Amino acid sequence: MSATEAWPQIKAWRTQQRARLIAQRAAASRDQRQRWNAAISELLESGFPLLAGMTIGFCWPFKGEFDARFAIRNFRQRGATAALPEVVAKARPLQFRKWWPGAPMRPGVYGIPVPDGTEIVVPDAAIVPMNGFDEQGYRLGYGGGYFDCTLAATAPRPLAIGVGFELARLPTIQPQPHDIAMDFVVTESGVHAVVDARLVRISAEQCRVRAQRLCGERGLPRRPATAASGYSSPPCYAGEFPGYFGETGDKKS
Repeated sequence: MSATEAWPQIKAWRTQQRARLIAQRAAASRDQRQRWNAAISELLESGFPLLAGMTIGFCWPFKGEFDARFAIRNFRQRGATAALPEVVAKARPLQFRKWWPGAPMRPGVYGIPVPDGTEIVVPDAAIVPMNGFDEQGYRLGYGGGYFDCTLAATAPRPLAIGVGFELARLPTIQPQPHDIAMDFVVTESGVHAVVDARLVRISAEQCRVRAQRLCGERGLPRRPATAASGYSSPPCYAGEFPGYFGETGDKKS
């Protein structure tokens, strides 16, 4: 069976896994998720201090996902610029707009808050939520393919830090040619680097060194003068549009 012929079956399997993992995450208690959130935030802050000098893309939390806003607050206090994604069109890269507490907001896709008319920027790093992830560092999102499309279309490619809970770990997501592995995966159990197409748990110090090296190789952070012109135009393999940002957003302040 060719890859094209196998894709409908893989897609259906992913849909089933996505629903199962989201339900499993939602079944965890609020206290448990708060503990996981705190652990991941601490790991991000200790392993990626270089983010304080970058423009960081992150997602507004929903459906019990990791809430990146606490780590973002820490990085912003040390000089980072934060940005939230906006769906521009189907099968197109995400657009990121500057965000800060109190920034003007409006409902985006499915009511998820997005900044209203703030400056468009291109992230140097992206903290990417994961419904599932596998032993090669590939991520199971919401089926739209927008983050893969965005990473593929952005030059230089942002540092991709996948964040999720250990319960989301899978042996494989059956990756396809359009899937892009994360550079790092952070769960409540630790930081993992993608080394030779496998997840390897690393220390905070190893993370700092590796992240610095990757950013140096890619020329990150990008210069401010080119911050809004970092997209190229390779083929975009985004999937179906519905459901990428979920149906509702957490309304926590």
